[in-house]
Amino acid sequence: MTATSFNPIQMQQAAITSANQPLTLKQGQIFQGTIKQLYPDQMAEIQVGQQKFIAKLEVPLKAGDAHFFQVTGTSPQTELKVVTGPMAQTASQSQQINQLLESMNLPKTAESQQLLAHFMKAQLPISKEQLMQAEMWLKALPEGVAKMDALQAIQKMVEFKMPMTNDVFQALLSGQKTAGMVSIMENFTQLLTKDIALSENLKQNLMQQLQAIAKPFEVETGSLVLAKSIQILTNSAASMSEKIQAMNSLKEAGILPQQATLQNWSSLSDVKPIQSNQLQQAGEVIQTILTTKSDNIHHLVDQLRSWTANQSLLTNEQKQSLNELIDRFKQLPATKQTLEIFAKQMQEHLIKAFSENSSARLFTQDANALSVKDHLLSLLKHEATTPLQNEAFMRNLMRNSVESPQAMIQQIVTQADAHVQNSMDSKAMEHALKTVLKNLGVSYEATLSNKSADLQQIAHQLKPQLHTLLQEAHVTPQLKEAAEMLMARMNGMQLASGENGHQHQLIMQVPLEFFGKKMDATLQWNGRMKEDGKIDANYARILFYLQMESMKETVIDMQVQNRVVSVTVFNENNDIIPLAEPLKAALKIGLAEKEYQLSGVFIKQFEKAQPEKNPVVEQQEEHSGVDFRI
Repeated sequence: MTATSFNPIQMQQAAITSANQPLTLKQGQIFQGTIKQLYPDQMAEIQVGQQKFIAKLEVPLKAGDAHFFQVTGTSPQTELKVVTGPMAQTASQSQQINQLLESMNLPKTAESQQLLAHFMKAQLPISKEQLMQAEMWLKALPEGVAKMDALQAIQKMVEFKMPMTNDVFQALLSGQKTAGMVSIMENFTQLLTKDIALSENLKQNLMQQLQAIAKPFEVETGSLVLAKSIQILTNSAASMSEKIQAMNSLKEAGILPQQATLQNWSSLSDVKPIQSNQLQQAGEVIQTILTTKSDNIHHLVDQLRSWTANQSLLTNEQKQSLNELIDRFKQLPATKQTLEIFAKQMQEHLIKAFSENSSARLFTQDANALSVKDHLLSLLKHEATTPLQNEAFMRNLMRNSVESPQAMIQQIVTQADAHVQNSMDSKAMEHALKTVLKNLGVSYEATLSNKSADLQQIAHQLKPQLHTLLQEAHVTPQLKEAAEMLMARMNGMQLASGENGHQHQLIMQVPLEFFGKKMDATLQWNGRMKEDGKIDANYARILFYLQMESMKETVIDMQVQNRVVSVTVFNENNDIIPLAEPLKAALKIGLAEKEYQLSGVFIKQFEKAQPEKNPVVEQQEEHSGVDFRI
C-alpha cells in the first residue's frame, strides 16, 4: 500500500459506478461489447461489463461474438458500427488492441495500447479523439507522475463527461496526490515575497491569507496577548512602565485609539445606539445601557439579565456578580448620570471577566459564534467590528508583539505560545482544520450561491485572490506558474470529490503547521446519503493520508459499519505501538459519547497491509512524543 494516491478506493468506486450507473453512449465512442441476443431488423442486445442495452447494427452479426463497436448514432436509437471482426477467445488482449488500432488508423504506441487496455478493463467507452488527446498527455507526463495516476485521471474525465482539457487533466492529477501541498504553498509564498511587479494591495492580501493558513493558532495566541495586556492595565499592582508598554502595544495594533491614556483608555464616549433588540457582543450591552431612556429601565433590566444568563463564556460566579450589579442599579433613580455610572461599572466587570476567561475558553464560542476576543474588542472599540476585522487586529497585535524590543511584551508572547501548545485537544485540532479550509476557500464558488454568505470574507480567501492574480498583466512567469500549480491542487480537490447516486466522495488536502512542524494532511471520505439528502452517519469510510516529521508517511483507515468503528493505522515504525496502546481507551470513550462503538485499533506496516473493502469515522489529536495522537 502506498499513500501517494487514492487509487485503491477509486478503483472500488469505479466498480460500484459501473454496476449502478446506466451506460451513456455518445457519438464516435468506441467500446468492447458482446452480442447477447439478436432481434429482427438487425437489432441486438449488447453487453458491456455488467450493463446491457438494445442497439441497431449496421451489418448482421452472430450472437455470442465479442467485437469492438463504434457509436454512429444515438437518436432516436443507438446505432453501432463494427470496428473489428469477431474476437477469438484465444486472442490475447494485445492482439485485440492492435487490431482495434489498425482499424482506427492509429499508431501502435505504448501509450495508446496502455489506454485501450485500461478502458477495456474498466468496461468504459472512449472516442478516437479522446484516445488521441489522452495519448499526448501520457507521452508528456512530468517526472514523478505515475502512469496509473494519469490513467485514473483520464478515466474520471471520460466517465464523468468532463472537458478533455489540459487544465482539467492537471487538476485531477493534483487532486489524486496526498503530499506536496506544503511545498507548493511554500514555493508560492517565497516567490510572492520577492515579487516587486504585483500591486501592493493584492500582494498584501495574499500574504495575509498565506500567513493565516501557515499559522492557524495565531489569532488565539493574539487573544491571550490581548487578555494579558488588559489584565496589566487593570491591575493596580502593575508598575507604570508595564501599563504604558501594554497600552502602547494595543495602540500599535489599532485596538486602542492613539489618543488613549492610562486614565481614559476604556472611555465610553461617542457611543452609538444599537439598532437590534437582541444583544450579542458585550460592547452592545454597554451601548444599550447608555442609550436607554429613563422610562424604559424595566425592559433594559430584562435584556441584561437574559443576555447574562445565556452568555456561555462567563462563569456562574461572574454571572452572579453581574446580576448583583444589575439589582443595585434597579434600586437607583433612572437618571442619565446613574445610567453612565452603571454602564462604566458593567464595562469594567465585563472587561475583567472576559480577560480572565481567555485562557480557559480559548477555542470556545458562544451561541452567537462569538469568542472571548470578539467580546473584549467590542468593549474596547466603539464602532462595530466584524469577526474578520477582529482576526486582523489579533494578527497585527501578534506581529507587533513578536517584533517588540520590550522584554515584558516578549514574555507575554512566550507565555501565550506555551499556553496554546498545552491546550491542544480535539477542539483545537477541529479549529485548526476549519481555519485552514476557510482561508483556502477551495469551494468558494459554491458559497457564493448562499444568500447569507459574507461576500467580504469570501473575497479575502486564497482561491479567489489567486484568480485575481492570474488575471494580472504584470505577474512574472515564475509566480504565475506557482499560482497555477496551487490553483490546480485546489481545483483537483473539487474534481476528485463527487457523487454517484447515493455514494459520495469528498477529498480535502490541508497544509498544516503547528509550532514549527509542517505536515501534509489529506482526507478522503466515502459514504452514502439518506433519502432526505443528509449524510448517513451509520456507514462511512475515511482515510487520512499524513506526511509528518516524526512518524513520516502514515495512513489511517477508518471504517464505520452500522456505527461500529474499526481503525487501522499504516506506518513503517513499530515504535508507535506502545504509544498508541494507552490512547485506545480514550478513543473508545470519545466514540461512545457520539454513540459509536469501537471494535478495534490495528497498527500495521504498509507492505503487510491492504485497505479493507468494507465501507466508515475518524478523529485525531496530538501526542507530545510523536506528531499526533489517534
